[in-house]
Amino acid sequence: MTMDKTRIVIVGSKGRMGEALLRLAALDPKLELVAGIDKGDNLLDVIDRTDALIEFAHHSLSADLAQTAVAHGKALVVGTTGHTAEERAAIATASASIPIVFAPNFSVGVNLLFYLTQIAAEVLGENFDQEVVEMHHRLKIDAPSGTARRLGEILAEAAGGTYEELTQHGRHGDVGARPKRVIGMHALRGGDVVGDHTVHFANVGERIELTHRASSRDTFASGALRAARWACGQKPGLYSMQDVLGLKK
Repeated sequence: MTMDKTRIVIVGSKGRMGEALLRLAALDPKLELVAGIDKGDNLLDVIDRTDALIEFAHHSLSADLAQTAVAHGKALVVGTTGHTAEERAAIATASASIPIVFAPNFSVGVNLLFYLTQIAAEVLGENFDQEVVEMHHRLKIDAPSGTARRLGEILAEAAGGTYEELTQHGRHGDVGARPKRVIGMHALRGGDVVGDHTVHFANVGERIELTHRASSRDTFASGALRAARWACGQKPGLYSMQDVLGLKK
């Protein structure tokens, strides 16, 4: 870091999130925006002048980017979603050498939703049926969203299982009565919705709903910038936005 400023490079700078990151980084007195990188640009031209890389590009790029960050000793913030199991494993391997903040959502509000969902799942237990509903704009390419998947993981962990074991994606046809240990997952797409997520806990006679709605990408961008500043002061490891915000139980 130069003086009190954290130097950053934004990878995926021409996308929706990249544009928000560029705009907000330029306004932050604690940051020095070294460059925005996208298709046709060479990251190696600027990497030695930065402290942290922030990636909102495509999940297929994350593993190679993590290796580059390791080779140059740079902190990394990964905001892309839709990673395969192999890509997630490659990011985890890289975190043994550098600090990596890997989160499905960098919104402060969404990360509070993660925290509250964990508490609700532990308190309400298996008597409450659990359903996750998310909605995003029509151009989003992965489903369910990374945020919805994380909510499903939290619910599965509280139930003593895994996301893969317990999640049911939508329903169609004669599916029969709802089993107890199932997490319903539903993805809606349309219009220009930035991101809505609701976790439903339903029992006979009562229902609890936890909802977060985002109306601007700025909330995600500001959280990612905060994560980059935080990561530069950490030891190597794989961190979440929960770590950045101090919300770990």
